[in-house]
Amino acid sequence: MTIAVVGAGPAGLAAAWRAAEAGRDVVVLERAPAVGGMAGSFEVAGLRVDHGSHRLHPATPSPILAAVRGLLGDELQTRPRHGRIRLLDRWLAFPLRTGDLLRRTPPRFAARAAIDAATGPLRRPRADTFGEVVRAGLGPAVLAHFYGPYARKLWDADPGDLAGELARRRVSASSPRDIARRLVRGARPEGRVFLYPRTGFGAIAEALAEAAVKAGADVRLGCGVERLARRSGGDGWTVGLAGGATLDAAQVWSTAPLPALARTVSPAPPPDALAAAGRLRHRAMILLYLVLDRPCWTEFDAHYFPGPEVVAARVSEPRNYRDDPTQTRDITVLCAEIACWEGDELWQAADGDLAARLAAELSAAGLPDPAPVAVESRRLPRVYPVYRPGFAAELAALEQWAAGLGGLITFGRQGLFTPDNTHHALAMGWAAAEALGPDGGFDTAAWRAARDGFRSFVVED
Repeated sequence: MTIAVVGAGPAGLAAAWRAAEAGRDVVVLERAPAVGGMAGSFEVAGLRVDHGSHRLHPATPSPILAAVRGLLGDELQTRPRHGRIRLLDRWLAFPLRTGDLLRRTPPRFAARAAIDAATGPLRRPRADTFGEVVRAGLGPAVLAHFYGPYARKLWDADPGDLAGELARRRVSASSPRDIARRLVRGARPEGRVFLYPRTGFGAIAEALAEAAVKAGADVRLGCGVERLARRSGGDGWTVGLAGGATLDAAQVWSTAPLPALARTVSPAPPPDALAAAGRLRHRAMILLYLVLDRPCWTEFDAHYFPGPEVVAARVSEPRNYRDDPTQTRDITVLCAEIACWEGDELWQAADGDLAARLAAELSAAGLPDPAPVAVESRRLPRVYPVYRPGFAAELAALEQWAAGLGGLITFGRQGLFTPDNTHHALAMGWAAAEALGPDGGFDTAAWRAARDGFRSFVVED
């Protein structure tokens, strides 16, 4: 019985490794030439960089974290978080800390936020929108100065035009009490650390792939899936690959984007599900890498810009995420994350023009002029799922169709159309493998229960 795993990101590789260890015949099909997906690493100017800023959160379930530590050993480092956020033209430590908030926020904002916190129990959302969930939970001041601009920047939408579920999944503190708890946790040393491999975040996916291969899995890179056809009688799948080759599989575990999957499967989804697939959209991202002819830009690992004054939402310095004495000390690289729509003006802009704009905006914000000596980019078409009001019904129609096919499951960030952390993706892969029965069957009820649990995942800052 062959299990075809579509996608070699953390979710797919975790599932493949665990299933292969359980004695299953597993084939991983990845269109890209390397594993990791958006959690992969590569080199720019001789330095290992990631697709944006990634961390393995200490909230990773202990059995999964133990397994990852077992694969990486001492290569998985515990690192201090040392970021800053630009808020109200001030720099604040990020994650937020109580003393910093009291010292650095303008008195008028602090007073408004204090009133909002005191009156919080009296507020109720007037509609199930991102804006109303934040306003009711955290108050009008936080909505106006932080989450409102943040929503417009990441999703190109007014907070009132986004579904409330997006706030519940992306805003980890839902009330002043939650903020207080997080501030207390952030004041403790264990609340200000993250886990990161010495050679880049992609080392996690690379270690998973190596373990999967050692366990007997076949990992095929540069092998895109063009179509999925249910075999007559419902006995498994024929997987059509790029170049015309095919693969027979009893089960397909897909981490591919769910809307894209709907357009490759035969029999095709009913018209309502197919129409829903067309309405589920992602914001794209340009990852702009600036090579600097100096050993360090700043001491910080990342700078966050929720407002419009800087085109990037985050600018990270990968070498500050790790302690790697083997990396060159002569240069450093910055990674700027720029949200856009695929094909829009930003998407089509020349790298040099984007770099010049970014450098000017960073300097205006009080940061050193990067003065890059080289610029590279990666353009990712599907990064931030856009949760419009009504998206849940459209997503449910697609998921109901997929669940009714038999022998097909979808998971991972793209497969579930969800904004999740890497440890969430790993947990999904673990759950898929754990649903395999000793007789080779798949426990659909156990998987359904796990899928329901995934809906409670909230993105960690």
